[in-house]
Amino acid sequence: MEKNNSDKKSENILWNTFKSVKLTVVVLLLLAVTSIIGTIIPQNGTEQFYLNRYGEVFFKLFNLLDIFDMYNAWWFILLLVLLSVNIVICSIDKLKTTWKIIFPDKITFNIDRFRRLKDKIELESNSNLEALEAKYLQFIEKNFGFATVEKSEDQNPKGVAIFGESGRWTRIGVYVVHLSVILMLAGGVIGSLWGFKAFVAIPEGLTVSSAFLRDNNRPVELGFDIRCNSFSVTFYDTGQPKEFKSNLTVLEDGKEAFTKDIIVNDPLRYRGLSLYQSSYGIDSAKSATFKITSKQSSMTYSKKMEIGDTIDIPESGGKFTLSEFVHGYNFRGHNLGEGFVGRMYSSNKVDNGQNSESDKNGEIEIYIPIKFPTFDKMRGGEFSFEIEDYEKQYYTGLQVTKDPGVWYVYVGFILMIIGCWITFFMSHQSICVEILEKNSGCKVIVYGTANKNSQGMKLKVGKIASMMDKL
Repeated sequence: MEKNNSDKKSENILWNTFKSVKLTVVVLLLLAVTSIIGTIIPQNGTEQFYLNRYGEVFFKLFNLLDIFDMYNAWWFILLLVLLSVNIVICSIDKLKTTWKIIFPDKITFNIDRFRRLKDKIELESNSNLEALEAKYLQFIEKNFGFATVEKSEDQNPKGVAIFGESGRWTRIGVYVVHLSVILMLAGGVIGSLWGFKAFVAIPEGLTVSSAFLRDNNRPVELGFDIRCNSFSVTFYDTGQPKEFKSNLTVLEDGKEAFTKDIIVNDPLRYRGLSLYQSSYGIDSAKSATFKITSKQSSMTYSKKMEIGDTIDIPESGGKFTLSEFVHGYNFRGHNLGEGFVGRMYSSNKVDNGQNSESDKNGEIEIYIPIKFPTFDKMRGGEFSFEIEDYEKQYYTGLQVTKDPGVWYVYVGFILMIIGCWITFFMSHQSICVEILEKNSGCKVIVYGTANKNSQGMKLKVGKIASMMDKL
């Protein structure tokens, strides 16, 4: 017996703890503070970035607490679950009382409760009691949906009270809001546990079947193939990109499912995944047109070459082979960026150390960067190479996201709007029309009350009284 009492006491303590408003405030404050931290500290960066920014001590501390991926951290998800449980228990505890108000066994009215109201409107009518009762009962039923009559024939003066009400169900609006919050929190938890954010770069014409997670660069299978058919980009006069677009095809078992053009904020959605246009870059270049300038004659020559081609340098200057396109080239500790690497073969064994190394056969490696087209002139050789144009092949950078909880968030958002509308703009309204018999006609008193927006109900009572006076 004592054990049962102890168990019930423990259950009551646990129940009272979870239904406490103080717990709600504490959890909300913790979520607010941690969200601010997550905004200040960049999320899902590289280890080197965090080491450089915060130092080794703070890096180890923040990494231990999962601060760098805070919104997926176990303790942040635990806070969301705790808030959800708190809202559910608070709602259940309050709903017991509210349910009895919304769905009573029998609807009853207390005339004295209405008589104590300060705001009321009195009317005079020459009609008899029975005629007014029939007329006003029909009017109240039409405007409120429910009406009932209580007669007081034993009192003096003889009278009738007509009661009406509407909107008992609106008391449930706050619980709709609670449900919406729970759904949005559930969506966040589901997205954190079973969703992911990844990135993939697809060169034009190539197909991929996996992406790489942003937090640890681990590959994740998409479940289908995606091919980049083409990529295009337009620029402003300033050189900044104006719009970049990818033409993508989804492949299932080697067969084309569908094709779609995607731009920023217009993703491709397929099988629970969303592929957003995120970035782009030059993957390679197959050919280029070079302007070759002779130092001795000052003549310029234009030559178009593909990777691997070898040409004769004008004016018997030797030969030049276009070796490859590279994304970076180190020159005296500086990265010159994308450009072309070639080898020049000349009988003139000149080497001034600017951009090349000579061997005994007069072979020189030269680099022709795209950003600095006249860079090769610094070499000071008999011939300099400059890029006039080149055929680019782009890659498209796609952000791949999977969020199975997003529909919970969408439904919760819709319910939030509905619940707030019910809570703030609708109310449970009650009206009482008391008809008292007089020597010549009747006296009519109109009362009204609502569980919220009393000023609005006061205006409505005035409008109803005015309409009744014209009946």
